[in-house]
Amino acid sequence: MADLTGVRWRKSTRSGSNGGDCVEVADNLPGLVAVRDSKDPAGPALTFTPAAWIRFVQSARH
Repeated sequence: MADLTGVRWRKSTRSGSNGGDCVEVADNLPGLVAVRDSKDPAGPALTFTPAAWIRFVQSARH
């Protein structure tokens, strides 16, 4: 499990006012991008390498 000490979570600028049902991303840790469900901030987070995250985001855009 990755050490997420010092992580800073952010929501997408495209998140609407839907009551907080968003995905939050943290990319301030070196070599790691973490993703979590904003409805469960104490729950688990998925972690990716920065390269894998970039590939995912690019694929999602297409």
